[in-house]
Amino acid sequence: MHRGGGTGPRRPAPQLTRLPVDPHDGAHPHPVEVVRSRGPVRARRDIEADLQAEGLTPHAWSNGAGFSYGRHVHEHHKVLVCTSGSITFHTDAGEVVLGPGDRMELPSGVEHGATVGGDGVACVEAYRR
Repeated sequence: MHRGGGTGPRRPAPQLTRLPVDPHDGAHPHPVEVVRSRGPVRARRDIEADLQAEGLTPHAWSNGAGFSYGRHVHEHHKVLVCTSGSITFHTDAGEVVLGPGDRMELPSGVEHGATVGGDGVACVEAYRR
């Protein structure tokens, strides 16, 4: 989000990626939405400020290369922005790979696991209640 007097560089518009239809029934779209980063990755504090402006309470976390999360669900909608490294989320509808600057919207109740990429990962996340 540009907060200056309008003279600074403009960031390209983010690209929303709707994942393929759910393979279980072929009709419903994949439950996960991803906005792919374009241009330089924004600073963590700017990402946190954007999420706060959406009424969310962000927190940052990181994990080392190869760390794995077993399959689980969240009772709240998860918003996650990868700030460095990479992470792959595993869902019944397919894999979602996030890299620096990518944003994922994961609805509540979607079962998933995750594996951190070879360079580790750092993220900022928040929950919609």
